[in-house]
Amino acid sequence: MLNQFFSGLFGGRRGYFIGFLVSFGLVAYALFIQQKFNLEPCPLCIFQRMAYMALGVLFLLAALHNPGSGGRKLHGVLQFIAAATGAGIALRHMWIQANPDKVMAECGAGFDYIFENFPLKNALDLVFKGTGECSAMDWSLFGLTIPQLSLIGFVGLGLFAVYLATLRTR
Repeated sequence: MLNQFFSGLFGGRRGYFIGFLVSFGLVAYALFIQQKFNLEPCPLCIFQRMAYMALGVLFLLAALHNPGSGGRKLHGVLQFIAAATGAGIALRHMWIQANPDKVMAECGAGFDYIFENFPLKNALDLVFKGTGECSAMDWSLFGLTIPQLSLIGFVGLGLFAVYLATLRTR
């Protein structure tokens, strides 16, 4: 009975559209926090936002496609990969915040400068090494930092993608 309730609530396009709204809602909330508290996002924060947007686009494509059983599995795999990538970025960010002595103490070059002046591979290497910007903990909610909250979001959306991929509709 409960399964039928959730199947009716999340079945078909509706579940994918909910995933799209949550993904882009989290990006919108990040932008709200940035503006309200005058925070400057670090490179890893920007990559997490990009992962949320990619995940949201994948959910939207699935909503537009309204896939059958095989298509749901394919969409689910792609959505899970996007969520896992974002979770990996959030985990790296959390590690940098927990180990600020192991990353560059200064802020380093900005995100735009890195991608304008270095080849892509070198730019990505620089971003994931982290900077002083990435180790700063400027804001928290319920004692959780932004990357910790982001990790919760990615795990939740990844599990939701798996649920939608395995959902049996009538």
